[in-house]
Amino acid sequence: MPLDPRYQRIYAAVARIPTGRVATYGQIAEVADLPGRARMVGYALRSLPPGSPIPWHRVINAQGRISTPTPSDAEQRRRLRAEGVLVSRVGHVDLCRFGATWRVHRR
Repeated sequence: MPLDPRYQRIYAAVARIPTGRVATYGQIAEVADLPGRARMVGYALRSLPPGSPIPWHRVINAQGRISTPTPSDAEQRRRLRAEGVLVSRVGHVDLCRFGATWRVHRR
């Protein structure tokens, strides 16, 4: 089964997040030309196979927090910290300091 073209756009947007920066699910949806589809971004990222080169760990929620209290939470924290992103004890990232800046180009 071919990959959903919307997921391809999401993955391309996530791949644009620079090392040491984060973006929100909503920002990724906007960049992927899927406004209002933040949940779809989450579904797309959850469907990535293990070992994928897509930097899924750079996507956090609109409150600047890691969203999933799961084993991947610890992995996401570890990866972000390895890139120099400060993650608080409760999983918060300062979006003003570490947020990626985007220019959304509408077609």
